[in-house]
Amino acid sequence: MNFFESRFHCIPFAIKAIACAALSLPALAVEPFTVRDIRVEGLQRIEPGTVFASLPVRVGDRYTTDTGAAAIRALFALGLFKDVRLETQGDVLVVVVEERPSVALVEFVGLKEFDKDVLTKALRDIGLSEGRPFDKALADRAEQELKRQYISRSLYGAEVVSTTTPVDRNRVNLTFTITEGGPARIGQIEIVGNKAFTDQTLRDQFNLDTGGWMSWYTKSDRYSRTKLNADLEALRSYYLSRGFLEFRIDSTQVAMSPNKQEMSITINITEGERFVTSGVSLEGNYLDRDDEFKALIKIAVGKPYNAEMVAETTKAFTEYFGKFGFAFARVEAKPVIDRQNNRVQFVLQAEPSRRAYVRRIQVAGNDRTRDEVIRREFRQLESSWYDGDKIRLSRDRVDRLGYFTSVNVETIEVPGAQDQVDLLFTVTEKPTGSISLGAGFSSIEKVALNFGIRQDNAFGSGNFLAVEVNTSRFNQNLVVSTTNPYYTQNGISRTFDFFHRTTRPFFGNINSYRIINTGLGTRFGVPVTETDTVFLGVNAEETHVKEGIGIQAPDRLREYLDAKTALPITVGWARDRRDSALVPSRGALQRFNSDVSLAGDLHYARANYQFQQYIPLTKKYTFAFNADVGMGQGLNGQAFPLLKNYYVGGLGSVRGFERNTLGPPPKTGEAVTFFPGGSKKLVFNAEFITPFPGAGNDKTLRLFGFTDAGRAFDASENMSLDKLSVSAGVGLSWISPMGPLRFSYATPIVKQTNDRIQRLQFQIGTSF
Repeated sequence: MNFFESRFHCIPFAIKAIACAALSLPALAVEPFTVRDIRVEGLQRIEPGTVFASLPVRVGDRYTTDTGAAAIRALFALGLFKDVRLETQGDVLVVVVEERPSVALVEFVGLKEFDKDVLTKALRDIGLSEGRPFDKALADRAEQELKRQYISRSLYGAEVVSTTTPVDRNRVNLTFTITEGGPARIGQIEIVGNKAFTDQTLRDQFNLDTGGWMSWYTKSDRYSRTKLNADLEALRSYYLSRGFLEFRIDSTQVAMSPNKQEMSITINITEGERFVTSGVSLEGNYLDRDDEFKALIKIAVGKPYNAEMVAETTKAFTEYFGKFGFAFARVEAKPVIDRQNNRVQFVLQAEPSRRAYVRRIQVAGNDRTRDEVIRREFRQLESSWYDGDKIRLSRDRVDRLGYFTSVNVETIEVPGAQDQVDLLFTVTEKPTGSISLGAGFSSIEKVALNFGIRQDNAFGSGNFLAVEVNTSRFNQNLVVSTTNPYYTQNGISRTFDFFHRTTRPFFGNINSYRIINTGLGTRFGVPVTETDTVFLGVNAEETHVKEGIGIQAPDRLREYLDAKTALPITVGWARDRRDSALVPSRGALQRFNSDVSLAGDLHYARANYQFQQYIPLTKKYTFAFNADVGMGQGLNGQAFPLLKNYYVGGLGSVRGFERNTLGPPPKTGEAVTFFPGGSKKLVFNAEFITPFPGAGNDKTLRLFGFTDAGRAFDASENMSLDKLSVSAGVGLSWISPMGPLRFSYATPIVKQTNDRIQRLQFQIGTSF
């Protein structure tokens, strides 16, 4: 509320106060006396104690005209009364009040664009809510606030009318009748003054547009001042990164049609001349590390001026100063402009200021996640010297937890202490539970489904808990897994796994044989570096085959009619250097895992290595590559166990082919009911990832093109690239409330004899 609005709203109150004071003059203009008693009349809901506590006079005090005026002002200031007057009956002071009605109910009629709770909160912020006193000025203010909310959604034609209905006990029901109308859409965006770039090129930098086939989702054709300001900065950045040092935006006009349904935006710019960077020099105190700082310079001499490179250089300098504890270092890039030759030289001036240490680290935004879950990831400690590298590492470790959509760190100076700072870690939590759904469409099964639930941050403790229950036609699985990532204070994790799987032949009869696999295991993860972890564990497993009524299992499975046991020891390693676990755009992930079973009935060794690399091509486009190699070998003269084979095909493997079907062909008599997999596998995936057309820079909705290749091999085969099945296609990924969803449509490019095609597939809760 501005100054004039506040004065306006004070007028009714002032008039009431003056009028009541005038009416009370007979009572006020009395000879002073000592108050023997105070009585309050007219109260309905308000407690008498509220009145007595506000009165500046008490029993036994001397009552005067000034005391009476002060009492009326104090009671009106409570905002609870429409009228207040004072009467005297001898030496008794009588306070007569008329209460303002209270709000019994707030209702909205015609509400479509907003959820009721959003508007209720907006009204509560201006002082209007159920149970609070009401007056007409407050209702008028509420109408304006509701209109403001609608304007923020580009509904400029929205009309709001308030109606009050008296009810019992001096209360009112307040009803807001809303006519929303349609949103004002952008009909035209015009840029005036551009010569170096076309209108379309410049408009492509904007998130706002005149509408497209995805506007129903992005709402990019709805005007917003905040979005326009962001687009203007994007336009400015586009010019400044291409040599236009003196580019400026002269004015911006936004015009609305008379029916408030269409808007036009006109942006007037001056491009200026294009400048080339002629040189870079250092001035100031660089801690006698000039060569180290020069290595951080990203400004390209002889190339067009690029504001982004200048900003990245000053940022790199500031961060490097922070590595040595200088939290308040100032680095400024001063341009020396030669307009005659359109050249610019930069002088990088640095002042490290004073060294600081961190007094306190605060965490905000974690409504669900416990403080300790975040703090145990910190590498910057309280009461230690400020270290920029450790602060960034702390931020990255918290981000890699995968519990938050954003993690920001703010450095705050401590008042009165020049060598101290506080750090504020602000996180934005996201749902950490997910439902995993997988589906495929084929001529055999028509629709195949699986289901699972997982919670990465169970009860805010940072522990992982997953339960997979699969009751599809051919698979009945129960898998329970739980991980405590900080089983010890040093960050050693502990995981317990239990599984019970019953599998029927994927393409066979429902009454066919069943493979029953039950196991229990535990493993520990030992952090070696900030990004490397070694895993050690042991499992106990039992596997047997149960034949169906009148249907025998294939010969290769008959040895499992008697239960077989195995006690594999697992050894693994993982290195995760991705920038994000949820939507990575740069960095690499490597995993190695091996199982060795020397006890029990089955003796074997198996090893698997996976490598993922994410390469940012631009700010929008990313190239991703995945390689997955596995090999198994029988030990002590045994063949590699058939039921430990690798399977290839389907989502998470080679898209465009049915699940688990890319490998050695079934033997005669097994063609319909049995796909054996192989003791070795090769899988390669490549993806080109881009924001979804029309979705702007929204990273939660992305389109990708891909090429997959892979196959499983049996022990007698060589792992040859010319035997791989290959597919290509397009897909859609979306970070949905239930977890990451990936949808793909693929066409086989190279197909082997027994491959089964499945072009359309989707899955929730998977990567590649």
